[in-house]
Amino acid sequence: MKQFLLSLFVPPFAACRYGCAGCCAAPIGVFWLAGITGIIYGLVGGPTNRFGVDWEFVGLGVATWLVATIWARVTIAGADADKCARKTSTLCSKIMPKVDESDPFDEIRKVR
Repeated sequence: MKQFLLSLFVPPFAACRYGCAGCCAAPIGVFWLAGITGIIYGLVGGPTNRFGVDWEFVGLGVATWLVATIWARVTIAGADADKCARKTSTLCSKIMPKVDESDPFDEIRKVR
């Protein structure tokens, strides 16, 4: 229940906290902030500068927030299905250098 509420109200934090794919938190955050901005901007008149509320723009902001929420839920579900604790995880694996690859910083130090 806590995952659902967190992904509903603060999707980037939910994706970062419960999903192990931290790379998805930034684009989810962009959609979430765009949704908040769209709702607030629509409540003060929107791009048409109407007197009152621009309901179409508020709806666009709500739809953008909904996209962020769904994206966070998919990220959390994908992280749960992938079992990030496994060494063979495709979602959360770190890229380790091969044994025969040299360290780029060693190459820089040799030049000095």
